[in-house]
Amino acid sequence: MDSANQTVLITGASSGIGKQLADDYANQGFEVYACGRSILKLEELKAGRENIHLLSFDVTNPDEVDLTIKSLPTTPTLWIINAGDCEYMDEGHINSGVMKRVFDVNVFGVIHVLEAIQGLLSNKHHIVVVGSIASELALPRAEAYGASKAAVSYLIRALQVDWKAKGVQLSCVYPGFVRTPLTDKNDFDMPMMIEVEEASAAIQKGVANRQSHIYFPAKFTTIIRAISLLPYSWQSYIVNKLLS
Repeated sequence: MDSANQTVLITGASSGIGKQLADDYANQGFEVYACGRSILKLEELKAGRENIHLLSFDVTNPDEVDLTIKSLPTTPTLWIINAGDCEYMDEGHINSGVMKRVFDVNVFGVIHVLEAIQGLLSNKHHIVVVGSIASELALPRAEAYGASKAAVSYLIRALQVDWKAKGVQLSCVYPGFVRTPLTDKNDFDMPMMIEVEEASAAIQKGVANRQSHIYFPAKFTTIIRAISLLPYSWQSYIVNKLLS
């Protein structure tokens, strides 16, 4: 994608993949709207650069999202909806509070942004939503996180059908493990983990190639996708064997 006159809006830009994407696109000359809840963290990203514009709001608040989108001086051509959160539930103990918190960010946060921008979109626009490879295989403790990302995957695949007539490009991203403040909290092995620089590069490549589905790292996500093609009983058997 030619950076000339290009504008990108990125949610969840205060840390992790979103921060790296904002930094990389800014270095390429894009006008970047970096969005997050913490203005202090966003200020660290800006570091005096005039082509990074900071927007502090909460994606779980639809009124804040709508007001922020309406206040933009220009309409971005690339929208990266990246804000996300993760909480686990031990031993299958259902906790509706955990489910709601995770879905509020990972699902309704995406929906709020899509709802706010839908009237602005044309065939010049590309929307990228960051999901997870966890959406393709049921994993222990991931009832809230995995279900939320599965909802996001379905939502984007459905919109790819319904918005085809608009000419809007939609992409869903399916990362494996990426070293971020979010994964730093995990207390289990995370095979084939990659750094945020590699994750950002993979997303940028997928965007440039207008891929509808972006998977990385290749080896890990290919293994997960292969297992996900098996009957559910086989999937459960393999997961249990790997964890035993």
